[in-house]
Amino acid sequence: MALTLRGGTDRIGLRRGPGGYNIHGRCRTPADLPAPPSRAGRPEREDGTTHPGQNERHGPGRAGRRPEDGGCRSAEPALTPRQQTGIWSIGPSVYLPSLLFGIGQGAIAPVIPLSARELGGSVAAAGLVVALLGVGKIAGDLPAGLLAVRLGERRAMLLALGVVLAGLAACLAAPSVPVLAAAVVLIGIASSVFGLARHAYVTEAIPFALRGRALSTLGGTQRIGLFAGPFLGAAVMSRLGLAGAYWVHVVVAVAAVVVLLVVPEPPVAGRAAVPAGAGRPDGTARIIRRHLPVLRTLGVGALLVGAARAARQVAIPLWGEHIGLDPATVSLLFGLSGAMEMLMFYPAGYAMDRLGRRWVVVPSMLLLGLSLVLLPLTGGVGAYTAVALLMGLGNGLGSGIIMTIGSDVSPDVSRATFLGAWRLFADLGIGAGPVLVSVVTAMATLGAAIATAGAVAFVAAVLMGRWVPRHGG
Repeated sequence: MALTLRGGTDRIGLRRGPGGYNIHGRCRTPADLPAPPSRAGRPEREDGTTHPGQNERHGPGRAGRRPEDGGCRSAEPALTPRQQTGIWSIGPSVYLPSLLFGIGQGAIAPVIPLSARELGGSVAAAGLVVALLGVGKIAGDLPAGLLAVRLGERRAMLLALGVVLAGLAACLAAPSVPVLAAAVVLIGIASSVFGLARHAYVTEAIPFALRGRALSTLGGTQRIGLFAGPFLGAAVMSRLGLAGAYWVHVVVAVAAVVVLLVVPEPPVAGRAAVPAGAGRPDGTARIIRRHLPVLRTLGVGALLVGAARAARQVAIPLWGEHIGLDPATVSLLFGLSGAMEMLMFYPAGYAMDRLGRRWVVVPSMLLLGLSLVLLPLTGGVGAYTAVALLMGLGNGLGSGIIMTIGSDVSPDVSRATFLGAWRLFADLGIGAGPVLVSVVTAMATLGAAIATAGAVAFVAAVLMGRWVPRHGG
């Protein structure tokens, strides 16, 4: 398509080519250039990029004008589309380290309480040590944002892996339960830094139109790792004992370090630049104050989503034991529920990108709430299996949804700092879910506690339906 404009002695041609629009002819001043279309009329491409003229706030200006030629660049692309990274191009540098880290976390998760017991701790002490892993994640959320801003995402990930290796060494050499507990807290803090750095990088690197699929895939790789880790840990423990699980995490953490050092990181074309003279990035307190309306609405919704999801991890095994199923059967059915989640992560991301975030998070929470309410009504293995699979379907449908919504509402500047505060809400919910089940069980019954968790999921669906933008922007 070619468009020729005539004015006085000047003749300007605007031709659309494969690389964008080309200006040809003569012009003397920038005023001679045709005015860009209004924002409402600017089309959007399927890959999430925009046609030329739509990204002035992201780049150096409308046509890359040069002072010496009066704003004209004859026979050169005047406006180029914003270049963004594709989903699979970040696979080696982001998804592979995430998978390796998930395998390590999955390998040590069932072994931490056993290590506490082996060191002479009581059952209550062993449970407290396990809970400290979540405490470490919560404690690390806000500092993780500051680290990612100051060091960059890749350096923050490398630092986190170094701290994880130090924590694993402490676990292997721990002479007492307090030392083991301190090491577990350290691992929790490092995992928070690692997770936030990946989250922030994917948010920057991937265009909005692919963000749901990118972040659901990120969550899916972690789920796959957590699923496979216990099996790999069990295989090594058959030869090395409990220490074998920690060595699995050591090996995969070192492998993740090697990947991050060797595999080049794709460039991020759309990263927002900090204005000259802006000084140091905003602190966490200022970011929280500035975005408090988002955090007290969507942030509370994220907290409830995290609580309902975490309660599910407690509800399935406890109710299976309550109705008399043997541990092997409960473990198998729990694994089948997790497998259902893994199958759903990419369809969930596709739905987020095509239908919008609201049409994923609300059905996800409704299905999860329904399954939690139905679980106390089951009395046999058949009904129990069906409800566990329904629970996996509902939870898997929301794979990556909290990360995606957080990315959607995050600012361009000090993004990682905001995401640290956002993830703090979600992690507080994850820590509160099992506590809710425990407290209500102590006050009433296990069935009432599981049904209460279902009610929390329903409330999360209502809040997210109210506050999440219809089309996710």
